[in-house]
Amino acid sequence: MCLPGTAEAVRERIEEEGAPTVTRGTLLAGGAAAAAAAMFPGAAFGGGRGSGGPSRRFKRMQDLTHLFRAGFPVFGGPEPTRETFFDFPTDGFYSQRWTFTEHSGTHMDAPGHFVPGGRLTPAIEADELMRPLVVVDIRRKAASDPNAMVTVDDLRRFERGRGRIPRKAIVAMNSGWDAKVNDSLAFKGAPAFPYNFPGFSGEATEWLIENRDVAGIAVDTLSLDPGNSTTFDAHFAILGADRYGLENVANLGEVPARGATVVVGVVPWEQGSGGPLRAFALW
Repeated sequence: MCLPGTAEAVRERIEEEGAPTVTRGTLLAGGAAAAAAAMFPGAAFGGGRGSGGPSRRFKRMQDLTHLFRAGFPVFGGPEPTRETFFDFPTDGFYSQRWTFTEHSGTHMDAPGHFVPGGRLTPAIEADELMRPLVVVDIRRKAASDPNAMVTVDDLRRFERGRGRIPRKAIVAMNSGWDAKVNDSLAFKGAPAFPYNFPGFSGEATEWLIENRDVAGIAVDTLSLDPGNSTTFDAHFAILGADRYGLENVANLGEVPARGATVVVGVVPWEQGSGGPLRAFALW
């Protein structure tokens, strides 16, 4: 995301509080091979070094990615555009040229998006891109409040009904907002900032980091924070803790609340603050 006023707000906060401490994640042995194996339904998947878990076989897969298209809604800046660059009649083959910002479509926010000196996409390790997926459903709340937030109470309620959130999970918000993606005004919730759509509260994000050691958070909206936020607490918390965020995730209502594994296929863009991706849930 790139909210109007984001840079100024973050810079002011860093000057007041100091930049968050960033630590590099540890690469698990065999992470890349495991990630490749998990891309296919029915593929065996080892639990990773030190997990103590047996291999498992996935039976179902759900794409969590919106079509990356020209005109996809973005949070400030130009929407993606495309043109035919080579065509069959002239060149004998077909290729396009795209113009878009890194934070377009279904995409990742890397720590360096908000944190000076934070890790960028090439530094995100393979094992960090395949994690347990937890989906917190706030659709009922979002239907009555477009700026609804995932709160600590929502997380505790989830755990009472679904069990403890696994360590190093990606915790996703299902607000039902992905159904609005083809209507830019409805998806943003307003023609200009402040927008209106759900997100995570800063308190819930900090609780997940401190109490459940999550690998990241994900939303089916344009921003980790609600659309009317001017302080960007969820961004500041999760990226400042050297974790990542996923935005514009699709089809979260089609996966189980827990028990799935998410595979995040982000491109390791050179000096990337994030970038478009293809994500799958497997269970």
